Amino acid sequence: VQLQASGGGSVQAGGSLRLSCAASGRTFSGYHMGWFRQAPGKEREFVAVIRSGGSTDYADSVKGRFIISRDNAKNTVYLQMNSLKPEDTAVYYCAARLGYSGDYDDTRQYGYWGRGTLVTVSS
Repeated sequence: VQLQASGGGSVQAGGSLRLSCAASGRTFSGYHMGWFRQAPGKEREFVAVIRSGGSTDYADSVKGRFIISRDNAKNTVYLQMNSLKPEDTAVYYCAARLGYSGDYDDTRQYGYWGRGTLVTVSS
């Protein structure tokens, strides 16, 4: 599967953005889809995941502010980001994986990655 993320941009603190990740392939519905982010000088970190069955998990830092969703008919996963903070500034990546082995927040469990999209939140 090939992934293409979009929707990044610059926003003031407290604002909102919606990221999209379009996937190629006819088996999108079978993949678990994740969002990760990487801030300058930091390691890539987990943000959210939506599994093939629709269940979700979030990093504590974004819980209550971000919402992950998917539209299997459009082969697209979304990340709605609300109440953005300067510390949310990062390059955001979407990723895909199959199966349930390993931790859902571990980058090594995801075999497919899209190019990132930059989100900048100013104070």
